[in-house]
Amino acid sequence: MICDFTAVDTETTGLNPKLDRIIEIGAVKVRDGKITDRFERLINPGRKLDERIVQLTGITQEELKIAPDIAEVLPSLLSFIGDDVLLGHKILFDFSFLKRAAVNQHLEFEKRGIDTLKLARRFLPELESKKLTSLCEYYGIAYDAHRAASDAVAATELYFKLSKQFPDEDAYEPVPLIYKVKRDCPITEKQMERLYKLTEKHKIEIDYEIDKLTKSEASRITDKIILKYGRI
Repeated sequence: MICDFTAVDTETTGLNPKLDRIIEIGAVKVRDGKITDRFERLINPGRKLDERIVQLTGITQEELKIAPDIAEVLPSLLSFIGDDVLLGHKILFDFSFLKRAAVNQHLEFEKRGIDTLKLARRFLPELESKKLTSLCEYYGIAYDAHRAASDAVAATELYFKLSKQFPDEDAYEPVPLIYKVKRDCPITEKQMERLYKLTEKHKIEIDYEIDKLTKSEASRITDKIILKYGRI
């Protein structure tokens, strides 16, 4: 069992790191089994939030409009994490979003991690649900669900509860986190001009900030508009 690590959690616009984006990052630094520092930032995803995400997280569109882009926040997060092992509940999910963001900013982000979800599946197979909310209820861990920093704290507490109850040293060994990703190219000037012309001609509003789209996102949105409304 390790007692020095950084627990990380993200809230996102959806579940697919190729299509969705981070809206909140939370992390806590743990030293000798105790939380010593905390990192918490809202992120502007450059798109409108689905109502289900607003309801789930309590994060509003108004809050995100004035939040920084991921490019502004990511270097500070990586500095906060340093060389630490990452810990989280379904940590590969959070790592995949962060790794994609890092690759897009030409930043290195290779990590080892510990997944409390995998630990729970190994040691508590009788529990019907292994969600973080269910496990926290099982262990009496109080927290604000679906907010990044709170989830990171909850995963930390869950980790120490599990390690105390099930002291199997091999189970807590960090493993390399693997998520292969290619850099997303930003939208081109030509694509941007075309999208502005299409939305103006057809008098439509899209749920994205055009200048923050990637090249592939711009192509998909353009194709959808043309299919529904026609060309310029």
